[in-house]
Amino acid sequence: MGDAVELEAGGRTVRLSHPDRVYFPERGYTKLDLARYYLAVGPGILRALRDRPTTLERHPEGVTGEWFFQKRAPKHMPDWIPTAHITFPSGRSADEMCPTEEAAVVWAAQYGTLTFHPWPVRRADVDRPDELRIDLDPQPGTEYADAVHATGELRAILEEFGGLRGWPKTSGGRGLHVFVPIEPRWTFTQVRRAAIAVGRELERRMPDRVTTRWWKEERGEKIFVDYNQTARDRTIASAYSVRPHPHAPVSAPLRWDEVDDAHPRDFDLATMPVRFAELGDVHADMDDHRFHLDALLELAAKDERDHGLGDLPYPPEYPKMPGEPKRVQPSRAKQEKPAAGGS
Repeated sequence: MGDAVELEAGGRTVRLSHPDRVYFPERGYTKLDLARYYLAVGPGILRALRDRPTTLERHPEGVTGEWFFQKRAPKHMPDWIPTAHITFPSGRSADEMCPTEEAAVVWAAQYGTLTFHPWPVRRADVDRPDELRIDLDPQPGTEYADAVHATGELRAILEEFGGLRGWPKTSGGRGLHVFVPIEPRWTFTQVRRAAIAVGRELERRMPDRVTTRWWKEERGEKIFVDYNQTARDRTIASAYSVRPHPHAPVSAPLRWDEVDDAHPRDFDLATMPVRFAELGDVHADMDDHRFHLDALLELAAKDERDHGLGDLPYPPEYPKMPGEPKRVQPSRAKQEKPAAGGS
């Protein structure tokens, strides 16, 4: 491996060891390429991460080696990177890093961080989300184009229920994310409830294309609105994060007028810095807006009142939540149901 190098980031010097270590063999991209990428898009990814408790997805040997999620702030983290104390659904807690400078992102890249997973909260109030995140996840038999098709109706729903505005981005895989900045007034449970309401309304309008079914066996060839990505401790890859796929794609912020024609493979470690140099951060104005969830929460209440549509299952690692339906996949529940007339 080559000698260590030092990189300047926002007035700080970050040391990068083993800069020639290959992280993406298919493309030949190295650790130094990764760090330089994050320098090139620094203002954009810092906007996405600023003051947010952030989980690091680390691939110290690159995309072909072992990897892990690091939730707790590393013991050797510089003291100029602040932390926030967050609580998991299990009741356990941890201090997570909260980037406030571009140098923090480069520092994390030194330790093999490809993808940054920020919480939808700021360190000043870790119990009140300030983003509603809608995850459109293509299921087997569907593709990115199907997610794109769903965003048109999603955009209309957001506008109809409270004049909400979303900022779309590619997931870096096959899906699409739409983030709505909100006032930090609501709990994780309420924000998740709003996400369920959005998903159900989208499902009603596009029943052959969209589903909110949690169990994979029930989803079919549709776009799944993953409402549980709004549950506490569930996170979505940040804008500009590099994803651990052979061609080094990135999660790309988009303008609405780009959604129909863009494709995830357009955005990677090499092309995004060029785009950023030309356009800057196309989501730069997100923090200038804060919307309310009142209309979506009223929609959720109406769904329950008029249609008997209450809560939906939580992820399997969660404790049983108040009002949650039985957390058993339908095929198993059917098998366990006693036969009529049995002794």
